[in-house]
Amino acid sequence: MSIFNLVMNASFVVQLVMLMLVVASVVSWVVIVQRTRLLSANRQQNLEFEERFWSGVDFNELYRECQQSEVPSPMESVFMVGLKEFGKMHKQNNSDPETVMAGVQRAMRVAITRESENLDNNLSFLATVGSTSPYVGLFGTVWGIMHSFQGLASVKQATIATVAPGISEALVATAMGLLAAIPAVIFYNRFVSQVDKMVSNLHTFGDEFSSLLFHRLHKIQQSARAGAAEKS
Repeated sequence: MSIFNLVMNASFVVQLVMLMLVVASVVSWVVIVQRTRLLSANRQQNLEFEERFWSGVDFNELYRECQQSEVPSPMESVFMVGLKEFGKMHKQNNSDPETVMAGVQRAMRVAITRESENLDNNLSFLATVGSTSPYVGLFGTVWGIMHSFQGLASVKQATIATVAPGISEALVATAMGLLAAIPAVIFYNRFVSQVDKMVSNLHTFGDEFSSLLFHRLHKIQQSARAGAAEKS
């Protein structure tokens, strides 16, 4: 009564349920590996960029460095969007700092939302597998037990030896459902926590960057007023 024999001797419906669970488990592990690598790489890139950002480098030079990246990190993307919008709004509304900063903050919020959606990609699949796999396995178990008891109708004397194989075949479906669901739930919760933390860091960076841009705009306007006063 090996696991392989139990699977091969199960009814067609139970075998179909097991196949669905195996496919869901394999795809889940593919998503888990892909998300693990992506989040780890993004976290490392964000740390490196943040260290470079606070080193006192000129924003325009840092912008050119970010443009050379093949795949910019989420924080780099927010920085580039914010600085690009700042330059555009500053030219259009040179005398209105509030309008300039409102446009910059709005652009960075959109960029953060877009990055959040990219980080959340495929996590819904893990949530679906984690929540439905036990029920799919339970359906296979119930169907297998029903099939097993129907087979007892042709037996004059029912014993444990005649009932046990059918029930064992059915319970394999529940076990496979749990094997598919448990890793999906564990890694889904882990990824959601990491994504929430990363998005929170992006919002914090956006606020800090907006403050720096506001001070920069204020200095530019002071210099322009001083130059105008000297000319007059």
